[in-house]
Amino acid sequence: MTNYSREDLSWTSDLKEAFGGDVELQDEQGRAVRMELEAEFKVGEQRYAVLRKPGAAEGEHELYHVSPSPEGDISITTIEDDDEWEDISELYDECTLPEEL
Repeated sequence: MTNYSREDLSWTSDLKEAFGGDVELQDEQGRAVRMELEAEFKVGEQRYAVLRKPGAAEGEHELYHVSPSPEGDISITTIEDDDEWEDISELYDECTLPEEL
């Protein structure tokens, strides 16, 4: 398990600049699913997106890899590694939850 800290994360805005506040993904059946862009950031060289289904409760989000291509296209893919997903999810929560006084 990798231990990340707030200093490892840098906020980005590539998806917001390209698509606005919503992105469209395809589900397993090939149907379009609209997701709200909650946040995007980079840890090391890997970029991530935090997406939420419309109407989902606060804190109910999904994490994805974001990969720009040399042609300028942006792909959004599922994080397959459970440990990576857990590490990045904990880091995002740490960076977005208010610090305790």
